[in-house]
Amino acid sequence: MPTDGDEFEPSAYCNARLWGQPPAAVANLGHSPPSGYHPKTKLTKAFVAALPILEDLWFPEDTTHLGAFLTRDYWHSSLVELADPRLLQAKISKYNEDNPSWDMAMNGPFAPEFWKACEVELGTLVDDMDAWELVDKTPDMKVLPSTWAFRIKRFPDGLIKTFKARFCARGDRQEHGVNYWETWSPVVHWSTIRTVMILAAKEQLVSAQCDITAAFVTAPIPPDETVYVAQPRGFVRGTNKVLRLKTCLYGMRQSPRYFFRYLTKKLKKQGLEPSDNDPCLFLGDGLLAIIYVDDVLIYGRNEEAIDQLIANLQKDDVRLRKEGTAEVYLGLQLERDGNKTILSQPGLIKRVVEGLGLSIKFSTAASTPAEQAALPRDVDGEPATGSFNYASIVGMLHYLNHTRPDCAFAIHQYACYTFEPKRSHEAAVKRIGRYLKGTMDKGLILDPSDNLTKDCYPDADFAGLWGHEHPQDPHCVRSRTGYVITLAGCPVLWVRKLQTEIALSTMESDHEDNVGALLLGQLEPRRMTPRSKHYAVKYH
Repeated sequence: MPTDGDEFEPSAYCNARLWGQPPAAVANLGHSPPSGYHPKTKLTKAFVAALPILEDLWFPEDTTHLGAFLTRDYWHSSLVELADPRLLQAKISKYNEDNPSWDMAMNGPFAPEFWKACEVELGTLVDDMDAWELVDKTPDMKVLPSTWAFRIKRFPDGLIKTFKARFCARGDRQEHGVNYWETWSPVVHWSTIRTVMILAAKEQLVSAQCDITAAFVTAPIPPDETVYVAQPRGFVRGTNKVLRLKTCLYGMRQSPRYFFRYLTKKLKKQGLEPSDNDPCLFLGDGLLAIIYVDDVLIYGRNEEAIDQLIANLQKDDVRLRKEGTAEVYLGLQLERDGNKTILSQPGLIKRVVEGLGLSIKFSTAASTPAEQAALPRDVDGEPATGSFNYASIVGMLHYLNHTRPDCAFAIHQYACYTFEPKRSHEAAVKRIGRYLKGTMDKGLILDPSDNLTKDCYPDADFAGLWGHEHPQDPHCVRSRTGYVITLAGCPVLWVRKLQTEIALSTMESDHEDNVGALLLGQLEPRRMTPRSKHYAVKYH
């Protein structure tokens, strides 16, 4: 183990095995690699930076003092005697059962499956994609660290679908103007997905769900850009060697942008043009395609047209793989019954309930997702107990909101206190967990009417936190806006948010009390009324 002052090469030390040699747990050697415990050892800055705990830059450049906080045996990740709490929190919040770290994956019950996934990933990158060339490392090179990202993909009911291993570059170490420039890339809006599903149900369109293998790696790096990356952990070939990329890797900041540009060109060659309203919706002759990063959902009049499009893209070097119909898309479970479509997420709800520590069988169900009164900040309340990962649960609830508009207001309230939750906020989140437990089989029903009309139903709560917060706190006088937009009687977009300006009346907060706003706009001649006098006070 290196000590302070020693030189340390992460690729030589962390990758203790040769290319293709599995770890002990996978090879079933019956014993672990040799281990020794060094209670007095202080680690170098380079060693600490290479630990899988530190997947992000949490500290300033001068991190040599971190050695005083950590004593660790490399072969046994559990042997951490002293640690900065920020390191442990980073590890706890970043990894879980479905997204394990390298150590968790290679020492867990699914180690053989994850190791096989690594071999498949590198086989695709090296043999099929020719994603890089191995070059000698020189002192002037800006070499990005590399890492592995593991994931267990599940069906909506929670059963394991497949094991994924992704070789990634550490994009957080990239420097603007050195190894990346522009990064922005569009992502399809969920209102677009729901709108297309409504039209598909109404027109009885058939569907196909497709996945693009190693999607980002298919996008070439422009000739004027040079990116170097360290070799993959566990698969090192040669010493003092690095990878010079020919194509993008996952983790690089510019990868989504280059891939979307690449896929757009391929779809345009097949006669599909991006919509003016959403660049991730492509329209062709009798075909619709939705692009969500590397997941493609295609609708058409018949299966023959869809299969022909897939075959043409495959011939054009797009590694498209048909995975079935739209019954399972982006973690959503779709049930079609004539013109009616039901979207639900029972698997995600089960994970939320289990993450909250609630019992599927014995916990009492709640009748509503939140209390009738608004949820205050509770500044003087007791800190959260930490019995569950508040931020992780709120993140899952945000994704659940795509099919559960009945929970939108409650989720919005809970998300406001993610940074510093109190015990009262934890109790509120557990309430929505109990509500979801009792409505696990429920979802969004899309049953379009014959008339394809668009309607909007807005409302607002004027200074809704007044009386729940300290009266001198400006937070309590902010109003909240909410609205639902429907197409053919089906909700396609719902929004709830705090207003950016302090409203001075109920009419203004409702923008302005729908009926009042309409009456004010229809007045002839245009003039102020007693209900709109706040405008004269505010702007004149």
